[in-house]
Amino acid sequence: MAEAASPSPAAAKSYDVVIIGGGPGGYNAAIRAGQLGLSVACVEMRETLGGTCLNVGCMPSKAMLHASELFEAATKEFPTLGIEIGTPKINVDQLQKQKQESVTALTKGIEFLFKKNKADWIKGRGRITGPGQVEVEAADGSKTTLTAKDIVIATGSEPTPLPGVEFIEGKVVDSTGALALPAVPRTMIVVGAGIIGLELGSVWRRLGAQVTVVEYLPRITPGMDSDVATAFQRVLTKQGMTFKLGSKVTAAKSVKDGVELTVEPAAGGEAETLKADVVLVAIGRRPYTQGLGLETVGIEPDKRGFVTQDHLKTGAKGVWVIGDVTSGPMLAHKAEEDAVAVIELIAGKAGHVDYDMVPSVVYTFPEVAWVGKTEDQLKADGIAYKVGKFPFTANSRAKINHETDGYAKVLADATTDRILGVHIMGPQAGEMIHEACVAMAFGGASEDVARICHAHPTRSEAVKQAAMGVEGWTMQA
Repeated sequence: MAEAASPSPAAAKSYDVVIIGGGPGGYNAAIRAGQLGLSVACVEMRETLGGTCLNVGCMPSKAMLHASELFEAATKEFPTLGIEIGTPKINVDQLQKQKQESVTALTKGIEFLFKKNKADWIKGRGRITGPGQVEVEAADGSKTTLTAKDIVIATGSEPTPLPGVEFIEGKVVDSTGALALPAVPRTMIVVGAGIIGLELGSVWRRLGAQVTVVEYLPRITPGMDSDVATAFQRVLTKQGMTFKLGSKVTAAKSVKDGVELTVEPAAGGEAETLKADVVLVAIGRRPYTQGLGLETVGIEPDKRGFVTQDHLKTGAKGVWVIGDVTSGPMLAHKAEEDAVAVIELIAGKAGHVDYDMVPSVVYTFPEVAWVGKTEDQLKADGIAYKVGKFPFTANSRAKINHETDGYAKVLADATTDRILGVHIMGPQAGEMIHEACVAMAFGGASEDVARICHAHPTRSEAVKQAAMGVEGWTMQA
């Protein structure tokens, strides 16, 4: 019997752009492509759009952070304000339910935006099978081939596993598991003192867990200005977190009533055993390129798994890459900027992202936010700079609201006064940092911010006062 003929190329559905991945990079690229009149398909293997960020990352974690902040405020802050409500109780089932309702609303919102902008969502796992070709395998195993002038890789990242430590449901968890715990653990160990670990550790500490953070490095939050990181650790310690820095986890063992971790000094020395009900492994994220078929177009990720790019172009003609799977900060909003830039480049427009101007935020309480250079980087680069600092203890609004931990810091070029970096630890720091982003995007000087009228009383006055401090004329402290 003659072999069945392969589907002809004409059977494949053709698009201007096919995007693999429906996270913040992928879905924003699809929306922008639709706006510019390009025919576009976005391939996503989850049951919902939004990627890690909307489904099991940024959004659900912020829902948990918000709820836990209110719970702690009701427990500790309300009595000092004269609000008497008795002893609050936490209902974890309802906590998880409201979190999921928010996530569902957001993912449905993206589906609406796809329809509005005539972007097709192709459900399934995408794989490049050659130049201009993407094969999509649906959940039922059926396969469809899409062809495109341009392919955008937007597959994002996944939690980095810890060698020697296996994940155990409900006991040894990654960030996804930590967002779905059915009850408040009595004790929790967080492996990794980065943003994800500290945010999720904060959630469960506020709800009643005793939280210990184990970090390989001798400091917390790598990448954060070291001066700010030191102050941040002091605040978290005051709140009840315990830190074991310069320590590495070499093994984990499930026992009847929890997990036992073997921990050794990073510099070498005697091991000790730590025990907790739940262990959260949060040592970072790695690019997701598994089964993507990169070899079919001659793309080879670097030794860390990232796909290299030049202005978002890979080495393969017509193949682009954005978001966590390539260079730059592994942040959802960076992926969104990549998304707009890549589609505009494909459409023949100008597209650019300045990775030095991407803000970072830690959504603990207080928040920590920064943009531009740290003092550590300026010193290493031999750049002469001036510093202005202003504490929230001297900010009227923060003092009235009992939110006085932290400070704002402005770093400016010693000769030109151009702002080089801004670092804020304090209430609503993630909202205030964008004033710095705008000023820096326009090449602003510290004097520009210092002389712009800020409403009183507001927390953002701390940034103005810090900018005034660069030239030594801070007036409120």
